[in-house]
Amino acid sequence: MADTRIKSEISGNVWKILKAPGEAVAEEEPVMILESMKMEIPVMAPRDGVVASITVAEGDTVAEDQVVATLKG
Repeated sequence: MADTRIKSEISGNVWKILKAPGEAVAEEEPVMILESMKMEIPVMAPRDGVVASITVAEGDTVAEDQVVATLKG
């Protein structure tokens, strides 16, 4: 299975990163939380897997559809 890219669904700021590379995640488990217009929006894992990389840092601004993390295939 190929690596899976996790994308931001909104434009906003990375408020909190909840998982680190090497950590296992379950489908629909939050990987990070974004903040936009004073709302917290979780970025969920699309499937079970292991975090391969996090491509943003807390405090970064992200755009809609920007890749923020990858899961190992």
